[in-house]
Amino acid sequence: MKILYITTIGVTMGFFESFIKEQLDIENKIDIATNENDGKSPVPPCYREWGCKIYHLDTSRSPVSFGNIRAIKQIRELVTRNHYDIVHCHTPLAATATRLACKDLRKNGLKVIYTAHGFHFYDGAPIKNWLIYYPIEKWLSKYTDVLITINREDYNRAKNKFYSNRIEYIPGVGIDLDKFKFKNENREKIRAELKIKKDQIMLLSVGELNKNKNHEMVIRAIKDIPNIIYVIVGRGRLGDRLLHVAKECNVDLKLVGYRADVAYFYSAADVYILPSIREGLNVSLMEAMASGLACCASKIRGNIDLINDALFNPQNEKEIKNTLSYAMENKEIIGRKNLNISRRFKIDNINILLSKLYDVECK
Repeated sequence: MKILYITTIGVTMGFFESFIKEQLDIENKIDIATNENDGKSPVPPCYREWGCKIYHLDTSRSPVSFGNIRAIKQIRELVTRNHYDIVHCHTPLAATATRLACKDLRKNGLKVIYTAHGFHFYDGAPIKNWLIYYPIEKWLSKYTDVLITINREDYNRAKNKFYSNRIEYIPGVGIDLDKFKFKNENREKIRAELKIKKDQIMLLSVGELNKNKNHEMVIRAIKDIPNIIYVIVGRGRLGDRLLHVAKECNVDLKLVGYRADVAYFYSAADVYILPSIREGLNVSLMEAMASGLACCASKIRGNIDLINDALFNPQNEKEIKNTLSYAMENKEIIGRKNLNISRRFKIDNINILLSKLYDVECK
């Protein structure tokens, strides 16, 4: 089988390393088309080491960039030249360009697969999202042989409303359970680095510092909780704003930026919190669960597929505080429950589902 992976930016390919290595091991050929020209979004080096060809696209995360229009022609020429069996696209803008580029090529046997990592329209989404993104995705579903959704809400909506030949539910990209096992030495290392005392509560979030991740609401919600330190792993443009709000609320906030050793932070934390306004199926929440952490999260699409208690309205400060207090008081019970649930999302299980899908489509 000859397969082309397409993403808007190169760094997204980091989520698929395990599966692609398995495909290469069974002698399938994998190429990648993406944009890594900004210097901040490179394709992980392992792909070049494995012999995958990397092709440049002018795709951009900005929906108004003409690069996304140029990418349609680039993809069409690439697929025509290399005669792929499957084109598997990820991220909305790359997927839009891919399906427009390949809509007439499918008559020659090409299969187009799109993994939707959370539609921009969802229960409670702004009306503009429904007016813009919903009709586009519904129309493009006609040119999608397999539409993969990663949460139940998106799956049910696509199954009832869209035109794709096949619609599947596969819960995310999977997680390496061994990587995120609790280790006491990791706990001690990170807490020593951050100067967190044994009796202090470490509250953890992992994610980009942006409006959607909603960290500011957490800061405001914990301002009256004693002996708590809020640690955020991630970077983004709202760092200064969050530090200002934390100072205003007298909250001990530590922004540690991007960390390659993020697994250590799950071991170091006492409670994990994901306050996002919108998610598809959040990987960091699954990682925290696999570490045996008590987790509390916004009651939104995706999160409710993972946990069924310690959920809150992300716009309600009081509800966040009460839910966090509940999680802190019951952290051992919740942590054990989360650890058991996380086994459903083991990366080996997810890879098997996807591999079977490839085999069926190319029979």
